[in-house]
Amino acid sequence: MCYNVYKRYETGRSLMKPLRSMVFSMRLPVESGRRLKRIASRHGWSPSDASARLVEEGLRRSEFAFLDFRDSAAGRQAYIQGSTLAVWEVMLLLRSYKGNAAAVAKHLRWPEAKVQAALNYAEAFPDEITEAISENEAMDYQTLKRMLPQAVDAAPGKRSPR
Repeated sequence: MCYNVYKRYETGRSLMKPLRSMVFSMRLPVESGRRLKRIASRHGWSPSDASARLVEEGLRRSEFAFLDFRDSAAGRQAYIQGSTLAVWEVMLLLRSYKGNAAAVAKHLRWPEAKVQAALNYAEAFPDEITEAISENEAMDYQTLKRMLPQAVDAAPGKRSPR
């Protein structure tokens, strides 16, 4: 599942298809073209899809403070720079703190601006964040254990099967 549900794209397991698109032609240095092809191959994308995604991510980085994109087990996701938290994870914290950005910032020992940056991004791309949170909530311990064999169930009163 790819959490990057760009506003003008439909997602599938490995490809995003533009609903409407514009054709741009560009020249890249040979080494940049090779790197683009490697990234595309690693993700199972065409070079055209990879370049469209990377441009979209670059545009989002320029439009939203403290934003970065990273590969994760769940696909490419928006993260808050300088942290290990994806935007959707910050939104879960905001939910648990009843929307109190100052309390979340204090909890994370972050400036409040970083929490606000996550909120700004989530407001601009609500479907992406909702999908990521739904996917997280659908995860149970047994599914997680298959993905991460080292996982330990730390729920009170429970012991993990070894």
